[in-house]
Amino acid sequence: MTTHVDEKIYGKVMELHLNGTLTKEDYARFVPDTEELIRQHDKIRMLVIMDDFHGWDAGALWEDIKWDAKHFNHVERIAIVGDERWQKWMTGFCQPFTTATVQYFERDHLPEARAWLGD
Repeated sequence: MTTHVDEKIYGKVMELHLNGTLTKEDYARFVPDTEELIRQHDKIRMLVIMDDFHGWDAGALWEDIKWDAKHFNHVERIAIVGDERWQKWMTGFCQPFTTATVQYFERDHLPEARAWLGD
């Protein structure tokens, strides 16, 4: 299965749409944009929308760990939107790796997720 990552930036909010399995190459595409956003705003917010998302391959997981360690204090809020139980579980799993407030939203609550990030 191929991965598809779309990103959009609204002020200090980065919106990532993920499907498939995330790879190291995917990180190479969107990490520079997150780092530029951090340079501009110091603290950012992220909306991660998972649609038929299957997780990370080993290379992507390593890139994610490195990014989390480097930007531990640069993310204020993370809204995770999905429709599977493991995605909701992942919200709690992520909490020790960031100072951000992390909240899970069901797919049909996407407008609420966007509003929460804008508060």
